Amino acid sequence: MTGTVENHGAARVLSPAHMATLRSALDSLAANFANAVLAAIRGASLDELVAGSGGAPRRGPGRPRGSSTTKSAPSAARTSLPASPKAKTKGGRLARRSPADIAKTLGQIVALVKTKKAGLRSEEIRKALKLDVREVPRVLKEGLAKKALKSKGQKRATVYTAG
Repeated sequence: MTGTVENHGAARVLSPAHMATLRSALDSLAANFANAVLAAIRGASLDELVAGSGGAPRRGPGRPRGSSTTKSAPSAARTSLPASPKAKTKGGRLARRSPADIAKTLGQIVALVKTKKAGLRSEEIRKALKLDVREVPRVLKEGLAKKALKSKGQKRATVYTAG
């Protein structure tokens, strides 16, 4: 295993012993460098690391202001518990609803639908009861399963009547 090293235009042949020595020297230097970098990072504070990386994290392309691609420290608004199980948070998931909450909402929907002989579409029910878009499908599905509601039509044209 011989290697060549160019030395000002003239090629010099290295013996296998020199190659092994060179490789071990390079390996040693690389390991020392990596250890020194890790020691510097471990010794630095988080503020120094963030400041050295260009400051605040950048948003990705097409992302609205206020969002970032990295997780930031939780704010007081996000860490506080919602006032009620149905409390809306900006985006994200709804709070878990108990069967009693679902039954209560279903009762409100059935009472509303009974007032309209022709029935109501889901978006009309949602607007009338001021419900979140994400909670209506589950309640309507429960109502159909319990035969408290009847449906006619497909997709957005589905009209719900009292069962």
